[in-house]
Amino acid sequence: MTRELSATLLLAAAAAPGAVLNSILNQVGAEGLDAAQRIPGVMAAVDQHAAAVRESLAAEDLALAAVPLAGYGSSVVAAATRMGWQPPEPSRTDWSRAHWFQLRLTAVCALAVTHGCV
Repeated sequence: MTRELSATLLLAAAAAPGAVLNSILNQVGAEGLDAAQRIPGVMAAVDQHAAAVRESLAAEDLALAAVPLAGYGSSVVAAATRMGWQPPEPSRTDWSRAHWFQLRLTAVCALAVTHGCV
């Protein structure tokens, strides 16, 4: 995430970080967190993505809080949209072969849940 992009998205996410995080949770995260509880490999992948999110936010001196997480999640959604990716229907998701975007957004949700942001 570049500084310019993160600053812009953080400003947008600052207005309603809870709404942004809840939207990501409803579209991808809840299903991903459920899959992580059932499938050890998914849990490991989500944990690795969560570590990367923590490192990215720390590199920008941002706390694990609602606004930075919403901004980060928004940047992932924006990148996914630019690349033409959309989350598959829940009934069609094979979480053992989840897309990078699904895992990264699930990690954002895991951190948001852990830190009381949603």
